[in-house]
Amino acid sequence: MTRFEFIVDGSPVSQQARKRGKSNPLEAWKKTVRQEAEKYWSSEQKTATGWVMLQITYFYHSDQMDVDNIVKPIQDAIKGLAYIDDKQVSDLLVRKRNLFGDFTQNMTSTLTEGFDRGKEFLHIVVIDAPDQGVIT
Repeated sequence: MTRFEFIVDGSPVSQQARKRGKSNPLEAWKKTVRQEAEKYWSSEQKTATGWVMLQITYFYHSDQMDVDNIVKPIQDAIKGLAYIDDKQVSDLLVRKRNLFGDFTQNMTSTLTEGFDRGKEFLHIVVIDAPDQGVIT
């Protein structure tokens, strides 16, 4: 794996949103993340077998979520696709940015697609982890 990126429309659902019964917002969110990831997955890509870095940016209109609550459902949703197990995530970068900020650098076509939709979204990137011998 070199780089796998995708976007998911809407606001993330917190790991704390678990409910018993028929309506489980957390499970519905994981299913949505997985379905969106599969749309961007190509047959040439290979599931990572080594350490990976997960980068998540939540572009919000109305900030309502702590960044630490965003991660786990996304990690679980893409397990078995981007990587074999979420234990492979050795590096993590999670950010929140106002959707209407001035973003002009490092715009991939996928990220541009998210902004073009004009609503809240998450930009998720999985890349090979940095050298495990480096601390900073």
